[in-house]
Amino acid sequence: MEKVKVSTDGTIDFKTDQSIPTTAKRFRQSQEIEAFYRFVMENDLREEALAILSVIQEEREALRIFEKEEKKRERQLARKQAKEQEKLEQQKAKPSKKKAAKTATKKKAAKKKK
Repeated sequence: MEKVKVSTDGTIDFKTDQSIPTTAKRFRQSQEIEAFYRFVMENDLREEALAILSVIQEEREALRIFEKEEKKRERQLARKQAKEQEKLEQQKAKPSKKKAAKTATKKKAAKKKK
């Protein structure tokens, strides 16, 4: 179960696991992180590791913000659609002024004929 591979030309390939531990303590104690720390210390790659972790952290933060904004947009759209549906139902429940006027005119005409 190798998570880090160093090729002959010096490039480093990290296989990332998207399951993120929920607490900082669990994060530090996870096997992947312990192996990562060991690899970094053995190969004296502290600066490079910091850069990599910073990039990963920024990407996850951006993803979290994007998902939060997306949920907000979905809630706003749902509210807007609910309001529009409510307006349509109210319009259907109220007879229109033209229809009411026509009905009143017909009733008056029917009374005059009698």
